Parts: sequence; structure tokens; C-alpha cells
Amino acid sequence: MANVLIIDDDKLMGDMLKKMVSRMGHHALCTHTYQDGLHAIKLKMYDAVFLDVRLPDGNGLDMLKEIRNTPSSPEVIIITAEGDPDGAELAIKNGAWDYIEKPASIDKMSLPLIRSLQYREEKNQTKPLLSLKRDAIIGNSLQIQACLDMVAHAATTHAPVFITGETGTGKELIAWAIHENSRRANKNFVIVDCASLPENLVESSLFGYKKGAFTGADKDMEGLIKQADGGTLFLDEIAELPVSLQKSFLRVLQEHRFRPIGSKNEIESDFRVLAASNKDLHQLTKTGNFRSDLLFRLQSITIELPPLRQHKEDIKDLTIHYISILCERYHIQTKGFSPEYLEVLTAYDWPGNIRELINTIEWSISAAQDNPTLHQSHLPPHIRIKLARDSINKPKSSPQEPSPQSSTANPAQVKPLQQVRSETVAKVEESYLRELMINTNHDIKTVCHLSGLSRPRLYALLKKYNINKR
Repeated sequence: MANVLIIDDDKLMGDMLKKMVSRMGHHALCTHTYQDGLHAIKLKMYDAVFLDVRLPDGNGLDMLKEIRNTPSSPEVIIITAEGDPDGAELAIKNGAWDYIEKPASIDKMSLPLIRSLQYREEKNQTKPLLSLKRDAIIGNSLQIQACLDMVAHAATTHAPVFITGETGTGKELIAWAIHENSRRANKNFVIVDCASLPENLVESSLFGYKKGAFTGADKDMEGLIKQADGGTLFLDEIAELPVSLQKSFLRVLQEHRFRPIGSKNEIESDFRVLAASNKDLHQLTKTGNFRSDLLFRLQSITIELPPLRQHKEDIKDLTIHYISILCERYHIQTKGFSPEYLEVLTAYDWPGNIRELINTIEWSISAAQDNPTLHQSHLPPHIRIKLARDSINKPKSSPQEPSPQSSTANPAQVKPLQQVRSETVAKVEESYLRELMINTNHDIKTVCHLSGLSRPRLYALLKKYNINKR
């Protein structure tokens, strides 16, 4: 029997889900607010959670991380009356099992629960993975743990892995961790920086060449692909690989055979390929700057690294780690840091991600000189200026505006937050649809395309607001 928590302010929906869960032979508890849901999840271990997005005292998506970070780490099924593509993407990225738009049938509600509980049971019966070597990967946030789970999975296979993420997020560290935890760990880890290879030397660097193949080839040269024989070939910044070479490399990737320049015979190389890029390769395929068949071949497994601004809870551990490393490198006694120093690091958005954080810590150590503690004043000026400007530019509430808690307000006339929110959304929704129908001359296909609504959903909304289809 599984324990299932339902967090939904709609009592009818909550009761319906509770009955459904009970009929399936599981125990269910229903709460109706953000705070009650959080309180319940901290008191008991749950296997699954049905979580509404719009709650009277908060947004369910904000609670998702906290739920997934609890000891039981239950599977979370998002349910919402107002589907939002951005919300769905955020939910899935933060570990939601599924995202369901209300109203939904019992079957549509029950199937994700059945599958999530089946998954948990199989996971608990699976032999645990060996301890992962992750010395250089710092952090224990939900996002980093999800990446490490993917690393552990990738390390047990020989499939190609595509690692994506912004500059400075640690793509090479992830690639190295996959290699170090794989059965190829005792062989070469060969890095190919596709962005730094001159275009006229890419082919000879990858495939190697025979003596006399061209002017200056005074001896045989083994290419990087052959050097990776038995080990791992890491193609960093794969988007920079010349289009002219992508077709021949695709064949190498499929056959693991190639011909060095100037050679009459093909040779073999048993390499495992990992690739990384900070560019959107799917978009590059649309413009013809990257072959779609090569992309499909590279991304058997995809690991998306989060930017640092999305897992700021790891900044403290990262700071401690790199202070220790940098102080050891410079042969100086390790330094501490003030609470204010950490506050600034946490408040900053880190467009350069972990790489920028490391450079900032190195600057601070240099600026601190013999001071044993890093303070806010030791940070680079551009970071301090940015945060100072942001604090000044924050919108301030006008003193003339009456407070919602004003004593002059009649409590009997104050509407519940949920009612105010629903009425406001309804007004905006109706106005938007009326204007869109007029501007498109009631072309339903165009309205669906522009609004992102499905045809059944659009018809339901038109009926709700008494808007003519024609």
C-alpha cells in the first residue's frame, strides 16, 4: 500500500482523487493549502503527491522543489485548471512525474499514479549503483542530483551522450565523471576542442595521416580518434565542427572505422563518444549549420546542466571548495568568508555560471591579501555595482496607495484571494479571446496557433465567455 498526498484547494477535486486512490488500495490524505501541504509532507513519508498549481496561499510549482527534496522524494503529479506551457516545462525540469490539465477523466488521473508507483517499486528493487566518483562536481541540490543520476546511468552504457548547458556550467567535468565511472576509466579520455581546431587541420587532427600525405607530413601521425581507442572521445563545442566534415564523422561514429589521410586502408577504433555544446543544435539543424542525422546519433542520452542561478543553494559548498583549492594552489593559508560575502554571492545571477564564480573567488583571495577572511569589499567592483544598482531600481510601493491590510477596509467586504485571482484571470482571458477572435476574423485555426490553445480547450473557453465562433 502506497501513501499518496493530495494538495488541491478544490474540495470536490480533492475528494474525487481521495476516493480514486482509496479504490486503488492506497492510503490518501487531502490538504487544501500550500502551508498545510508542506506541513503534511514533513510529517510523513509519501510515495506520490497530486499537486495543484494555484493554491490560495501560494503557487504549487514553488513547492515542487521542497517536496522532491524531502527524504521520501515522492513522485509529483501536477494538476491544474489553467494549463501553461512554461509552467509545464518548469514542472518537468524540476522533477515532476506528469503535468495534467483539469478537468481530466479518472483514467487520465489514475494512470500516472499507477506508473509512478510502479517506477518507485522497480527502483527500490534495483541493485544500487556503485558509489559515484564525483570529486570535482560540487553540490547537493535537486538539479545537481538529477544530473548525477544521469551520469551514473550513462556510465553503465556505451551509448553516445550529449551534454548541453550554458558556458561555465561544467560540461567537461560531467564528461570526465562519465568516463571515470565507466568500464573505460583505465583508458584514454581524449578531448577535442572543436572551436579551437583550425578548419584546415580538423580532418588530419581527428583521423591522423600517413607520412608524405601532404607537405610537412614527414612521419605517420596518429589521430585523436585512434588515441581514444578503448577509451572516451569528448567532442567539446561540437557545434563548431565544420559541416563539410560532419558527414564523414557520422560514418566514423556508426562504423568505428576510418581512413587516415594518405592511407589506402581503413583502421578501427573502439571509442565511446561524448559531445557538448552551449548552442541549440536543434535550431542549427533548421538553418543547415548542423546535420540532423548526426545530432540524432549523438544524443542517445542527453544531460542538460542547469545554470548556477537555478541552484543557488550550492553556492556555499562551491565557495568553500574553491577557496580551499585556490589557497592551496597559491601556497597560502585557507581563508574564511563573512556572512555578507556569501549573501552577495547568492544574490548575484552569475551569467558566467560556475566558471565566473571561480574567477570571482580568485579575485577575492588576491584582493584580501593577508586578511584571513573574505569580505564583501573583496569582491570585484562590477558585481557590487550591479547589486547596488538593482537594489536602487527595485520598485517601491507608493505611500499614497492604501494597504490591503488597511484598518479602514471593511473586513466583510474583502474577497478571498482565490476569488480575486479567479475573477481577474477570467476578465483578462475573456478580453484576450474577444480581441483575438475579432483580429483573426474568427479563424479558429489561426486563433489556436496564436494562443497555443487546443481546439477543444478554445471551444470550452468560448462557450464559458459566450463568445460566438463565427
